[in-house]
Amino acid sequence: MPASRSPKLAKIINDPVHGFIEAPRGLLLNLIDTPAFQRLRRIKQLGMSVLVYPGAVHSRFNHALGAMHLMRQALDTLKGKKVDISKKEYRAAMIAILLHDIGHGPFSHALEHAIIPGLHHEAMSLALMHSLNRQFRGKLDLAIEIFEGKYDRPFLHQLVSGQLDMDRMDYLIRDSFFTGVAEGFIGIDRIIKTLNVYEGGLVCEDKGIYSLEKFILARRLMYWQVYLHKAAISAEYTMVNILRRARALFEAGEALYLDDTLGFFFRESITPEDLNPDVLARYIRLDDNDIEFALKKWQDHPDPVLSDLCRRILTRRLLKLRICEAPVPEAEVAEKRAAWARKKGLSEDDAGYYVFAGKVSNQAYFENSREPILIWFKNGGLKDLATASDMGNIHALANPVIKDYLAMPEEMA
Repeated sequence: MPASRSPKLAKIINDPVHGFIEAPRGLLLNLIDTPAFQRLRRIKQLGMSVLVYPGAVHSRFNHALGAMHLMRQALDTLKGKKVDISKKEYRAAMIAILLHDIGHGPFSHALEHAIIPGLHHEAMSLALMHSLNRQFRGKLDLAIEIFEGKYDRPFLHQLVSGQLDMDRMDYLIRDSFFTGVAEGFIGIDRIIKTLNVYEGGLVCEDKGIYSLEKFILARRLMYWQVYLHKAAISAEYTMVNILRRARALFEAGEALYLDDTLGFFFRESITPEDLNPDVLARYIRLDDNDIEFALKKWQDHPDPVLSDLCRRILTRRLLKLRICEAPVPEAEVAEKRAAWARKKGLSEDDAGYYVFAGKVSNQAYFENSREPILIWFKNGGLKDLATASDMGNIHALANPVIKDYLAMPEEMA
């Protein structure tokens, strides 16, 4: 009679960034297998940045698994330093980080408020977590407490959402890998190995300070080179304007192709307070594919603005963003809009889809936040990273950098 074999404890997933990731069988793997989580395969992590960096095709699904992998490493490190973490807390923290981005809509941040006005993805993530909690009969109660920062052990929430969270650790090196922007690569192994807990809060031991300095600098560089790249911003605003124009045409009674999923959010005036089970069920059917297919259909729409904006995205003929040293005067924006309106025979309101001004800001470190990065010295002292570092630029990186821009068609630039 053959010897009985013990059941496999985890499913092994091969990840290009971290190598082999273990997805524990049971509740965690069951959550990964839900339609709500599997939808993240069809949500691009970097949204429209794929038009700047062709390799940036990775998904929120990849990122969520990577963040879960790093959470396991962080929890094991803390347990190895005699931090008391129960099995229930361990699993709940893993669930919280796994599901932290489950509420992202199509193209991630690009269309954050375009589908349901005023809705932040964190609020949708929480709503979907509550929905999954009902499905799994309350087994996510502690994970939700940790996610919301309501659990009485703050370091667990800080690992999910804070200035040293596993979300940032994963997305920096993952986005660096897929874009080829080497400045985002950081020594996450050393940072995680120097994590500790002091009076309930997450701290970093002083031997990790140099890796943390690189981490803060990498955030700054990745924001300017990837997340706030001029072409990516241009594409994101164009996508927002496409949905804004399509909605205006729909509300005016114009014929407009809409599938059942996207059409629901056009027909119904959904607000952040309307996240009932029906809305959630429809939301998890919505992904990048729905928007991309709509663009392909709308490029032939008789409305010249909608069709042209769609073709600009589909053929990568993006609006040009000019970075300005000061806020762009309204008179200059109006003048450019009027010129484009005359050139294309549009109203000046319609020209506003093409010519607009705005601001982008970048702050790599939040020095005066409620949860700064704290360095724990061997003598028992605690210092904020900016104070502990012998590099004066950490203070500088805590100051927001704001840049003004003017967008217009390339033909006018």
